[in-house]
Amino acid sequence: MSRADLSRETGLTRVTISDLIAELIADGFVAEMGVREASGPGKPAILVDLDRAGHRIVGLDLSGSDSFIGAVLTLDGDIVVRREVALPEADDVVSTVVDLARTLVGESHAPVLGIGVGSPGVVDDRGVVVTAPNFGWAGFDLEGALRGALELPVLVANDANAAVLAEYTFGSAADDVLLVKVGRGVGSGLLASGQPMRGSRFAAGEIGHVTVGTDGGPRCACGKVGCLEAWLSVPSLTARLAEASGAAARESVLRDAGERLGIALAPVVGALDVSEIVLSGPPDLLGGALADQTVATLRARTLAPSHDGVRVRMTDQGQDIVLRGAAVMVLSGQLGVS
Repeated sequence: MSRADLSRETGLTRVTISDLIAELIADGFVAEMGVREASGPGKPAILVDLDRAGHRIVGLDLSGSDSFIGAVLTLDGDIVVRREVALPEADDVVSTVVDLARTLVGESHAPVLGIGVGSPGVVDDRGVVVTAPNFGWAGFDLEGALRGALELPVLVANDANAAVLAEYTFGSAADDVLLVKVGRGVGSGLLASGQPMRGSRFAAGEIGHVTVGTDGGPRCACGKVGCLEAWLSVPSLTARLAEASGAAARESVLRDAGERLGIALAPVVGALDVSEIVLSGPPDLLGGALADQTVATLRARTLAPSHDGVRVRMTDQGQDIVLRGAAVMVLSGQLGVS
């Protein structure tokens, strides 16, 4: 857009717009893109746009079942550098995350706007991990620890909450959506009327430790028996599939997990009337039989016809969904772009 376009759109004077654009150009957030094709007499307008190369964002995904993933992203959420490290021992998690972030900052080749982190567990609005059973964290200020070590703006959120932001911003999610993130653990992110739902204790969407096995079931890492995570997490589901002999037995394992997911989601669908459920995780595990059984269980356990149209699908963001959600967090937190 031209400065005159911006003046008309915002209602600000051309002098004010020119001053603001000059500041944003000096800060590396806006760039002049050449002149608009002339359509009449007079001097052609100079067009300005976001300077996509002026800054970079570092995103980290700590939700993997066997590795941490990090990336350097543009302001459009495109990944330009990607790195992966093996899942460390519990005592080395923070140092491994810091080392990965430092490596990516060094490969950014532009000022880093901020670092976004998607972490398993319940994370409050200050980036404190209230609880993350798989890491043994309780009340751990992950955001503060990373900010102190890296001396850059850091934003930490639950990985599923980051993922649903990516699905909404870069994908095709509707305004009312529930995203189920399956990795080392199981969680979900919720949007209602396009706004994130976090809950009074920042635990909205924490379905991984909802008991879905009243008939018993596998023991979960949290110590309870019959949690959804004990059926659906990638390590648990992969182990049960490895023990199954034959295609029919494998399909039975997947359908069992899909039924448990449907049991956990039916009350959420009934209470919030979400229009779609997006699954994020390994497609070979979550697609097909598992997703089909989830739909069948939802329809059997919710009110027809009100919820018969609920759509269950895989995300099209792939394994980078949390990284791209981390970029959305930084854009919102640092620039107010949402």
